[in-house]
Parts: sequence; structure tokens; C-alpha cells
Amino acid sequence: MFDKLDDLLIRFEEVLNELGEPGVTDNQERFQKLMKEQSDLQPIVDTYTEYKKNKETIQDSLSLLEEEKDEDMREMLKEELSDAKKRVEELEQELKILLLPKDPNDSKNVIVEIRAGAGGDEAALFAAEIYRMYVKYAESRRWKTEMMSLNENGIGGFKEVTFMIQGQGAYSRLKYESGVHRVQRVPETESGGRIHTSTCTVAIMPEAEEIDFHLDMNDCKFDVFRIDVMRASGNGGQCVNTTDSAVRLTHIPTGIVISCQDEKSQLKNKDKALKVLRSRLYEMELAKQHDAEAEARRSQIGTGDRSEKIRTYNFPQGRVTDHRIKLTLHRLESILGGDLDEIIDSLIAADQAAKLSSLNEEE
Repeated sequence: MFDKLDDLLIRFEEVLNELGEPGVTDNQERFQKLMKEQSDLQPIVDTYTEYKKNKETIQDSLSLLEEEKDEDMREMLKEELSDAKKRVEELEQELKILLLPKDPNDSKNVIVEIRAGAGGDEAALFAAEIYRMYVKYAESRRWKTEMMSLNENGIGGFKEVTFMIQGQGAYSRLKYESGVHRVQRVPETESGGRIHTSTCTVAIMPEAEEIDFHLDMNDCKFDVFRIDVMRASGNGGQCVNTTDSAVRLTHIPTGIVISCQDEKSQLKNKDKALKVLRSRLYEMELAKQHDAEAEARRSQIGTGDRSEKIRTYNFPQGRVTDHRIKLTLHRLESILGGDLDEIIDSLIAADQAAKLSSLNEEE
């Protein structure tokens, strides 16, 4: 591990030197790549530098203890030595986590799909609440949200909603949200006062860029895409319901259908549909890779499986339970208000612990 850390220190100095070269900004692609590498290496370098300082403190304290006769000074040195040893242990663990293989998608924006599951209108109302929860969470982190498509049920619920969250590290935090979310409560649509269980599914997909998954609209000529345009339906502003602006994009090889009608412009709706399709296809490729890497998948904390029941929101008891890590929090209202950090931090910590354990087994 320390050989690798020393190599990273050398590489960090090389990157700084390259960034200091005259005219480095002339090549924007190279400049952005170097800036990203510096940003990725900085936490590792800072932690390793602190680690080495504490190791030096340990050596210095041990040397001084051999020579020091004054008891007060010896006690002070012993305390300093104890603190440094404790900090070295903590930093070693931090360095192991920092050196874990990075998910190349962690820095990306995400496309979120929420679909009402079992429970009819109540499931659609719950899907709308989960949508608002993520929008509020994004706002708390100063991320931007953009609606891609929406299918409402007429009473304020969402049968299906697709939207984008744009922000540094969005995927790194939200990727654990994929799966089945379950609600237990007396539905607004139920007059008998009985507790019902309803579900919605959440899919978190990294935004696929052109470099990740190339789609060429010229492929329409080769029976890869079919594009249908139509008049938008449902709620809409001026022009949305009066022009053929809605777009339905069908990817013939997979049968995936994407519909977008939120924009007045057919071109903008087509662009949004392409973004969603590209990310959906990219997610399928990632799923294939995960299935091929069974051992790596075993060490993960339930990411990406839409059929996995991950969380229950119990209204009568005011609690939220994440079943993957057996975490229960009795503050349902604040969580639905977007206060997700405690859950997500716990999931990240559990995932890191599982990966470290897997690495230790291999060693």
C-alpha cells in the first residue's frame, strides 16, 4: 500500500508541475484532465502527508523519552505519543478506503426514473412523494433538477416520472437508491382507515455521455430507431397541447420506449428522449458487467437492482427502515423532506466496509 502511495505522491507533483507550465490552458481537454486528476489525488496526498507527520511524531517522541528525565515532560511526551499512534491507526484505515477502486461513474449526473408499483392510486401518490424527496435533497446539496418526462394519474400522483439531477458527485451518493421503496400507511384514497402497503420502484442511472454510449440519429435509416411525433396530452402551457411537439423514441433492438413532451419544442423533447435512452442503454451495459463480476457484486450494498426491496416508510410509527443495513430512523417527516444524508452516509460506510473485508479475504 505504501509503495502505491509513494507513487501517487510522485504523480501528484508531476501533475502540479504540468499545471504550472506556460500555455497549459491552450489545450482545454488536457487542462481539464489534469485538473480532475489533481482533484482526485488531493485527498489521498493530504491524508498520506498527515500520516507521515504522525509517524515522525512517534519516532521523535520515542527518541526524546529515552533521554528525558523530567517526569512532567515524560508524561507530556507519552500523551503526545499515544495521540499520534491513535491517529496513525485512523489514517491507515482512511488511506485504505481512499485507495479502494473508484466507480468511474461517481462524478456523473444522474437520470432518475420513479414508477408507481403495487397499490394503484396510492402507489402513484407515494411515487410523487419520493420524487419530491429527491428534489428537496438535490436542493439541499445545491444540485440542479430537470424534468424529462411525467405521467400523472389526475389526483396528484405520478404513474411514472423521469428527471435529471445535475451536480458533482450526484451518482456517488444516489446510486444506492435504486430498488423498491415501500410505504405503509392509511391511504388518502381509503375511507375505511386500514393500513395499506404500496410500492414504487426507483432506478438511478449515470448520465451517459456520447463517449460512453454513442447514438447516431442516422441509425433511423437502418431500423435501429423509430421516432413518432404527436400532440402532447395532460397538463401543459401555451403551445404544448396545440402542436405536434411530443416525441416517442423506440429503440428497436431492445424495445425500449422513451416519451418526452414537457418542452414546447419537438427538437428539445427529442434531445431529452435521447439522453434518457443513452443512459438506459448504458445502464444495461453496466448491469452486464456487474453480472460478470460476481465477486465484486457480492461485496456491494444493493446497488442497481430494481427488484430489490430496499426501504420501508412506515407512517403509523413515523419510521424509515433501510433493510440492506438494518438501519431504522424515527424521523419519517424530515427524511421525506429531503434529509437523506444520514441514510446515504451509512450506506456508503457499509459498502466501503464490505469492500475492505473482501480485499482482506483476498490477501
